Amino acid sequence: MTPTDPSGPAPVRILLCDDHAVVRAGLLALLGSAPGIEVVGEAGGGEEAVALAARLRPDVVLMDLQLGPGMDGIEATRRIVADAKAATEAAAGPGGKGTHGPYVLVLTTYDTDADITRAIDAGATGYLLKAERPEELFSAIRAAAEGRTALSPPVAGRVMARMRGAGRPALTERERDILGQLARGLGNREIARALFISEATVKTHLGRIYDKLGVDTRAGAVAVAKEQRLLS
Repeated sequence: MTPTDPSGPAPVRILLCDDHAVVRAGLLALLGSAPGIEVVGEAGGGEEAVALAARLRPDVVLMDLQLGPGMDGIEATRRIVADAKAATEAAAGPGGKGTHGPYVLVLTTYDTDADITRAIDAGATGYLLKAERPEELFSAIRAAAEGRTALSPPVAGRVMARMRGAGRPALTERERDILGQLARGLGNREIARALFISEATVKTHLGRIYDKLGVDTRAGAVAVAKEQRLLS
């Protein structure tokens, strides 16, 4: 770990959360080479990240989204942000100002609209892709430590595109019917039977729904549909 100048500003304290030990080891080595950044803990799952964030009070939690069995990165983010807010309010007292708890910077390989929306809604300060250069990661960490938004260019492009979009995606009536059945947890065969169409037709409509919602999974389609109130 790179030594910090005792006369300079305090280093940004980082908690890593990723379920892959090899990825954590790589991040530890990478962040250890960055001046002004100190890794104070690492977690392999969401539950562990929430507990360590409350105990260590890092400046930034570097959070993956997919964490295997148990709590995922979205829920862990939501809890860490909620705990930080509660701790800040408790420390501030009536009319006072407390020190903000950890900010969460998502670091993931996933950049679907559904994942981005869910992470931001959960309270993430930034959303970075693992394909970014180390310098971009260091810059995003320092920005997040100050409560500033940090987004990978592809993510920023998606966010801006959605902001410029004219309201909700234009789904056909049949696509809305299928999306409603999807939200009920039905499989393709069950949807086909319920709507009196073929499974091939269901698959075709699902592909169009995914394209319009900017997702690539059934769960992602349902999440975006709920967020945009596309389900009746």
